[in-house]
Amino acid sequence: MNAARAWLLALAALPGLGWAAEGFRLDPANTDVSNLASLQRGARNFVNYCLGCHSAKYMRYSQLAEDLALTEDELRENLMFTGERIYDTMATAMPAKKAAEWFGNAPPDLSLITRSRGTDYVYSFLRSFYADPSRPAGVNNAVLPGTAMPHVLAGLQGLQRPRYEKVTGVDGATVDRLVGLEPGVPGELPAAAYDSFVRDTVAFLEYVAEPNKAKRQALGVWVILFLLMFTAFTWFLYKEYWKDVK
Repeated sequence: MNAARAWLLALAALPGLGWAAEGFRLDPANTDVSNLASLQRGARNFVNYCLGCHSAKYMRYSQLAEDLALTEDELRENLMFTGERIYDTMATAMPAKKAAEWFGNAPPDLSLITRSRGTDYVYSFLRSFYADPSRPAGVNNAVLPGTAMPHVLAGLQGLQRPRYEKVTGVDGATVDRLVGLEPGVPGELPAAAYDSFVRDTVAFLEYVAEPNKAKRQALGVWVILFLLMFTAFTWFLYKEYWKDVK
């Protein structure tokens, strides 16, 4: 049983499978890294709400400006709060030692988080905080139970309430199992607007994890078309060469 459970948990943690490790359903992120406006909004969200604790150390501000069609003035005015030069990386201003003291663990770098966990995981995680007075920060997360991260977006989303159901454990004891979340204290944004906010943020993190993804996907369409045309040309050439051979 232990080996089987470990295998299932390992599968659940893989990107693209629709369940979190604790069995909570992941919602599709439906991000689009080719949507420039979405990436620009996501960059704004990340800098204002995430960069205070998390870095994106593999992304330079200069590349961000080039890929997101921003001028140096726009970059400095709206996004550069931790770097002095445009060639600096997106480092957090929070000292790692202090962060470890405050949160138990230093907040991780988010450069590759979507490649590690998947966009659906990150999207669902940011939408799945709920009130839990037993936790140090007063909140827990349905996707990652026991997370040390506070709900930094609570002002926007509000604070959800957990919904439990009684289940019987393997030892015969009755326990409460989290089965869903429901609206609690309202936030500044309606649910749909908050989902869009999170989707833009995850799209930006997806871009940071692979800046050339949109170009790669666009080029892939032309490569497939070329291969189809070349295949058709080769077939007709073959028929022409062998048409008199019995």
